[in-house]
Amino acid sequence: MPVRRLLATVLVAAATVPLAATPAAAHGAPTDPISRAAACGPEGRYAATSACRAAIQAGAAVREWDNVRVSTINGRDRERIPDGELCSGGLSAYRGLDLPRTDWPSTTLTTGAKFTFRYRTTIEHRGTFRLYVTTPDYDPSKKLTWSDLESRPFLTLTDPPVRAGAYQLAGRLPAGRSGRHLIYTIWQNSNTPDTYYSCSDVVFRGAKATGATATPAKAAATKSAAAAPRTAASGPAATESAVAAAADPGVPVASVTNLGGRWPVLAGAAAVLVLALLLIGAGRRRRSAAAPVGRQCEVRNHRAGRRRIW
Repeated sequence: MPVRRLLATVLVAAATVPLAATPAAAHGAPTDPISRAAACGPEGRYAATSACRAAIQAGAAVREWDNVRVSTINGRDRERIPDGELCSGGLSAYRGLDLPRTDWPSTTLTTGAKFTFRYRTTIEHRGTFRLYVTTPDYDPSKKLTWSDLESRPFLTLTDPPVRAGAYQLAGRLPAGRSGRHLIYTIWQNSNTPDTYYSCSDVVFRGAKATGATATPAKAAATKSAAAAPRTAASGPAATESAVAAAADPGVPVASVTNLGGRWPVLAGAAAVLVLALLLIGAGRRRRSAAAPVGRQCEVRNHRAGRRRIW
């Protein structure tokens, strides 16, 4: 009896051990730009949106938003992941992420700009990230297929640094896009047989104007100076002068650009003027020194009936 009771106690204790005691098989997903799984997850701020509610109802295990992974793909993504199931990685538990909708939570990005992607990690792994963008004619109202993605990734990074709990993928956003698109991220581990798949909905906007073209008057002055004939007045110095003059509406551009051609004449005139001033000053000093003699002569000449100043 004691043995039977002990065995029963052990079995009951084993049965009451929670399954959550085993390590969770969860590892990461993009958070900037936000992925569908991360946006709809418990920690996301979009769980109450229509798109997330529809995804959960259709089947999206967003409690494990960082676990959209498939084993032993070995780079054969296009062979193993069916069209229309790219966002779920072909996993039925995440099929709600494949819904074709135009209201998925999205991130606004500037086309062609530098950008650091953030891929949050809950368990760090070594591996390579490949990021693809949809083609210019992408239709978000249809299910995503491989033909909707460019054939080559616009960014590929192996073992990027981890800071603040996320992989930092520094690169440049694709150019030639506008409006709603999708960035598809594949993370193939090198120290595990797993590959992760994520869909991030984005809205591309045009690039911002740079400081060189911010002022229309300055741009017009630069263009005018650049188009001027290559004379002594043209060139980089004349262009800079024209731009500086355009910044001040009170200074005509022509008065600055024409100054260069008259510079030798003006310089010569200035030199003559300085020389004349020096000579006048020297003459005054000589007359001051000879003033007593001059006054004596003036007295003598006055007595003689003549007024003359030497």
